[in-house]
Amino acid sequence: MKILISAGEASGDRYAAGVVSAIRRREPDAAFFGCTGNEMRAAGVRTEVDAASLSVVGLLEVLHHIPRIYGEYRRLIAAAKRENPDLAILTDSPDFHLPLARRLTRLSIPVYYLVAPQAWAWREGRVAQLKRNVKELHCIFPFEETFFRTRGVNAHYIGHPLAGVVRTSLGRAEFLRKHSLPEDRPLIALCPGSRRGEIARHMPALREAIDVISARRPSTFLLAAPPGARVRFGDGLFAPVLSAGARYCEGETWDAMGHSSLTLAASGTVTVEAALLGTPMVTFYKVMALSWTFGRFLVRAPFYCMVNLIAGRKIVPELIQGDMTGAVIAREALRLLQSPSETAVMKAGLAEVRQSLSTGGNPFDESAARILAS
Repeated sequence: MKILISAGEASGDRYAAGVVSAIRRREPDAAFFGCTGNEMRAAGVRTEVDAASLSVVGLLEVLHHIPRIYGEYRRLIAAAKRENPDLAILTDSPDFHLPLARRLTRLSIPVYYLVAPQAWAWREGRVAQLKRNVKELHCIFPFEETFFRTRGVNAHYIGHPLAGVVRTSLGRAEFLRKHSLPEDRPLIALCPGSRRGEIARHMPALREAIDVISARRPSTFLLAAPPGARVRFGDGLFAPVLSAGARYCEGETWDAMGHSSLTLAASGTVTVEAALLGTPMVTFYKVMALSWTFGRFLVRAPFYCMVNLIAGRKIVPELIQGDMTGAVIAREALRLLQSPSETAVMKAGLAEVRQSLSTGGNPFDESAARILAS
């Protein structure tokens, strides 16, 4: 069996690699090629396109990358024509993968889509594309199956891949000793994002928040950077918070959040990880001003943070664009640090979210079984 598999984001790369491993347990001779990140390459997928070349966020930010991204798209189509795979698995990144699904369908290659596009929030026209060009859609959030099925898409909820995985690897005392962190004051994890642009946009407000919180409630701040961040971005990107006294750790985000009193997190996958760890959080996000001006009118979802969307109500604060200031982040953080009752309410809500994200089985095994059975 020959399979084209593609992912454009770090989380998608991780999930796709999980499906590769699950398929190989059933079909040891299966051969994979496609658009890969580090984890898919480690799983033995042959690279035709590097997934890092597709990682761009924002309506306007993507414009000057279009020629390069289109070149990668053509390279992947050429590989599909040359290799003639039995099927294709496309993971997340709908701006890249929905056009790819259309071309692959025209080549009579069955398409399976892992991680549904957020058509429930904006661009509902993507539903029609999924209905026409995707044989089966595998959803990782519980509310998505009903949304897509009622609109004619063959969708199945497989559970969230992180639900049975996210946990701390060190005990709290061991983690604090490793990073020379004091035990007598709150530990606050800073998770500003994984891309250079979003980190840069979030740094000034986080620096201000550190100053305000420290003046009211002496705390230890730990910048939880993604693996390889210093090599990719350099120290200058993180200088605003490091110069304010924040400590630095890299590739230990789950431990950093799991052992913290509070996480200040960029809206995204990390908020789901914090929920699975049961860590209270304040979430935020900022894009370029023009992207916000045009994009905010397209979003129909009641919340921006996935934790609140899963819960169907506001569990955690979400500070978006103009609301994301150091003063407001600090206000929300101090409210939680100083109110055990409000923290307890948030933790109860996070426990509900954690329970809803698990089906009791392995999502990768469920996805692989469905793909191979159909």
